[in-house]
Amino acid sequence: MNVEQRRAMIVAAALPLVAEYGAAVTTGRIARAAGIGEATIFRAFKDKSEVLDACVTEALGTDHVLRELGSISLDEPLAVRLAEAAEAVRAHLERLGTLVGALHASGHRGGPARPGERPPPDGRTPDGRTQSLATLRDSVAELIEPDRDALRLSPEKVAAVFLGLLFARLRTPIAEDDAPLSPEELIAVLLHGILTHPGSAR
Repeated sequence: MNVEQRRAMIVAAALPLVAEYGAAVTTGRIARAAGIGEATIFRAFKDKSEVLDACVTEALGTDHVLRELGSISLDEPLAVRLAEAAEAVRAHLERLGTLVGALHASGHRGGPARPGERPPPDGRTPDGRTQSLATLRDSVAELIEPDRDALRLSPEKVAAVFLGLLFARLRTPIAEDDAPLSPEELIAVLLHGILTHPGSAR
């Protein structure tokens, strides 16, 4: 097993532990979860902080959600495709939020790129987040493409609006009693607007 494979194995074992314990997780606990000796961690990473930063980098990656989006059948109606896409993206964002929230709550303020280092061009660092979002938008646009002729906007623009609504749904509500839109409500607004009878409002 080379260093990159060892790093990937350690990060995979660390992710659920970091989400649960934040920065308080010990390298000993991570090592036990990975089935390796603790010293092996420090042959792959400089210190625990670097392990935590690698976990954030992995959580920021969109590989998993892109695979889920790619598995959605284009034979389903558009509303069904978008509902499945909404669930996949929601789960991805909640996984990321849980991990980052646990780290921040436990005092870790690191990041996946060290000061002065150039981030890798795979969209998995804060500086590459725009690239990740563009890849995510393109994947959603592919799900919308079969209905291009029925749309007022291009699939790419519809995908951008869809993701914008979904991201906004997961943010802090404006008022305490505001309930977030359900996926069904979000998709209904996207596909049909807010009017029960379009053209009836003055």
